[in-house]
Amino acid sequence: MKLDFDKILLQAELYKKDMSRFLRDMIRISSESCNEKNVINRIYEEMEKVGFDKITIDPMGNILGYIGHGKHLIAFDAHIDTVGVGEIDNWDYDPYEGYEDDEIIIGRGASDQEGGMASMVYAGKIIKDLNLEDDYTLLITGTVQEEDCDGLCWQYIIDKHDIRPEFVVITEPTSLNIYRGHRGRMEIKVTTKGISCHGSAPERGDNAIYKMAPIIVELKELNNQLMDNDFLGKGTLTVSEIFYSSPSRCAVADGCSISVDRRLTEGETYKYALEQISNLPSVKSAQAEVTMYNYDRPSYTGLVYETQCYFPTWVIKEDHIACKTLVDSYKGLFNKQPLVDKWTFSTNGVSIMGRYGIPCIGFGPGHEDQAHAPNEKTWKDELVKAAAMYVAIPITYLNNL
Repeated sequence: MKLDFDKILLQAELYKKDMSRFLRDMIRISSESCNEKNVINRIYEEMEKVGFDKITIDPMGNILGYIGHGKHLIAFDAHIDTVGVGEIDNWDYDPYEGYEDDEIIIGRGASDQEGGMASMVYAGKIIKDLNLEDDYTLLITGTVQEEDCDGLCWQYIIDKHDIRPEFVVITEPTSLNIYRGHRGRMEIKVTTKGISCHGSAPERGDNAIYKMAPIIVELKELNNQLMDNDFLGKGTLTVSEIFYSSPSRCAVADGCSISVDRRLTEGETYKYALEQISNLPSVKSAQAEVTMYNYDRPSYTGLVYETQCYFPTWVIKEDHIACKTLVDSYKGLFNKQPLVDKWTFSTNGVSIMGRYGIPCIGFGPGHEDQAHAPNEKTWKDELVKAAAMYVAIPITYLNNL
């Protein structure tokens, strides 16, 4: 099927107000991780209104909307949970009521990443309007708990529903660039143990915090020695939290733990990262325990789907058909060459491609630097252009097969 790219763009522009209204509605509904029920219901309402062929909400609480009935399954994904608002005094507007003018929309979730959901839903509407259904089924997912545990939602979708698309478009913010990967990450816990005693005679005890101090120093140095990669960049680590146990403020601490945020570049595995820390002289001297965190927080439906806090690195090659499909769609719509790059942060791709090997590619409205920031905003023209891209991708893919 030959695409009329100009017609797609014109049709997407017609829905700018609808996309803006829908995004404002989602922003108004607080939807932090594990509390997404009301925004999922609002998305269901919009999918039904614009004519999706099938809509389901699964036992975890993810919403799955379908357009078409063809044999080639293509998925577009947006996580619809958000982080909290942080220090309210840093906001110029109410983070849920937000703000809107002719160009921008402000509010929590505007870029990260309910804007992607608004564009995806209206892409489905445009496909129906322009009779662009073909031998493909488009699955549009609004996924939960990503901010809490990225990729958990897709572990559930793949394992429990046996859904394996030919490729998945991640609609996290890319500034309308095409992103083909990002570093992985893991959450590590390091624990030292001591013996408490009265603080007036610390020599009688064994201070677990003192045992941790040289470990922290060596971890800071280890960050400078991690692997590098020409495309993804360098692996990193940072100490993100510290905890202790002690009978009182007048006692020697008998326990100390730290959390380590470890970012993994290509070639770094979770075993490698754990062994690096376990082999530090200070860790061996303190006989510290090095483990990976587990995630077991219930979704808003009450379902618990436990997983290790390991989120693998993924990269798709620039000549992969999924990447080529997005590049061709972009050039057809906008008559210029796109920037092909990577995310700094992590996405649901850690499971889809990182764990399961299902190809992922990224394209979304909004900017990465808006994620988790006060006065988070997105741009209306990017909502329109992203919707047009999502319309063009399925047919372009079939044409490239």
